[in-house]
Amino acid sequence: MLDRRDLLKFATAGGAAFLIPLEGSAPYAAPRLTAGTGALTDVAVPEDTFTSPSPARAFAAPDELGDLAKAAPFAHAMPVLGAMKPAASHSGRSPRSGRTVMTDVYSMRQHKARVEIVKGLKSTVFTYAGCFPGPMIKANRGHEVVLEHHNELDNPTCTHLHGGRVPSKYDGLPMDVVGKDGHYTYRYPNKQRAASLWYHDHSHGTEAENVYMGLYGVYLLSDEEERRLPLPKGQYDLPLVIRDARIEADGKLRFARPIDCPHMLVNGKERPYFKVAARKYRLRLYNVSINRNVKLRFADGAEFVQIATDCGLLEGPVVRDEIELVGAERAEIIVDFSRYRVGSSIVLENTAALKERPEIMRFDIVREAKDRSRIPDRLTEFPSLPKPSREREFIMTSDPTFLINGKSYDPKRVDVETTLGSHELWRIKNIDSPGHHKPGYFIHHSFHTHLAQFRVIHRNESPVGPGESGWKDTVSVPPGESVCIAVSWSGYAGQYVYHCHHLGHSSAGQMGRVDVKPR
Repeated sequence: MLDRRDLLKFATAGGAAFLIPLEGSAPYAAPRLTAGTGALTDVAVPEDTFTSPSPARAFAAPDELGDLAKAAPFAHAMPVLGAMKPAASHSGRSPRSGRTVMTDVYSMRQHKARVEIVKGLKSTVFTYAGCFPGPMIKANRGHEVVLEHHNELDNPTCTHLHGGRVPSKYDGLPMDVVGKDGHYTYRYPNKQRAASLWYHDHSHGTEAENVYMGLYGVYLLSDEEERRLPLPKGQYDLPLVIRDARIEADGKLRFARPIDCPHMLVNGKERPYFKVAARKYRLRLYNVSINRNVKLRFADGAEFVQIATDCGLLEGPVVRDEIELVGAERAEIIVDFSRYRVGSSIVLENTAALKERPEIMRFDIVREAKDRSRIPDRLTEFPSLPKPSREREFIMTSDPTFLINGKSYDPKRVDVETTLGSHELWRIKNIDSPGHHKPGYFIHHSFHTHLAQFRVIHRNESPVGPGESGWKDTVSVPPGESVCIAVSWSGYAGQYVYHCHHLGHSSAGQMGRVDVKPR
């Protein structure tokens, strides 16, 4: 398990100009957990977890990888993520509505496995059900999913359905962790719009390491409105799970800072290739990096069409030639490969990566195919935003440690109290800009709300572009900028959190508690 100083090094060193704060905040009294009871119990968190000195091992420099960092790309075929089959399915009558509710039951073991990420090398990773990434779950709106998790790892774990509108006890709160040999059952009602969601570990203090090592997976929620649209379907609808990593010469997946992570993975393989037909594809882009932004474009500058953000469809399609995603953000795009001749290839690049390694993956156009799909001019309709009942401000800082409104996360302290059904305006400011604290000290943040979805109203008092106008759960907050979001608290009363989704930052305390009271 990494300590706070390790996390601070990891979280802040996104570029050569970043300074690294070394002092931690005071430890809080963590709940005590009893491993292996099968309940949502406690795990003993050492009091020096966030203040202990740096371990002897240090973060290695990129050049220590030698020839491995210079290996030729496109050695692996990109795996297509298959949907996990339920262990059981049944129906029952809801005691509240009296309606029949369909339920799919899944069971997953969290354990280590050996996988091939870089060609010819085996790496030890953390997995859900032995899969890297975790198995994809396909869910339908209004059909409940029950997910049984069994932790066989040494680290404590808990699972959060990112973007899900979920009762508090199933949300995967950061202190609701399960120790080694423990288990817990989560219930997801799926009473929300179709969206490209994902599930990942959220155990406070270990979430950055756990997610980096592999505890994440795709959760596709569909509904009738989406299914009626003539968009690409079936084999032409592909999730692309993108992240950075550092693979040592012996295959070890090493927890390291973004500047020390030269390898880019898609669906668990390092810079793969994928064979496509000369037709339209729906690509669901996930950035699951714990602390790296990606800026995606095709090497030839080809345009594509964005149709969705984190929490579902945009009102209308948006033509783009580049899209940027912070960690945890998603976007869905339509790419028309019919513009290329059979036998040609096109590379998807990350222009925010190292200049000598911009490629993410390569698409090889290998055959012709009929294409009856099309992109409607209108995808969905959003209701007008209600007038906000309250405005709040959140200041994100990282000197000397990661805070929101000057406070480090304390699970016993209520930072925000709101009411179910309320609509609020939240202003989020990242004041870590050049010259604010120390010369060269500036950190990119993101902001994620549990339970609540939101729409971005403006950035720095200017309207946002159409590609960021949909419903979201995660938003980028660059250094020195402010973002205004309209937040809707609907679904369930209970305890939730909001936090920076650079997981090195949230692990170090950049998180707050919000209590949603019944009406």
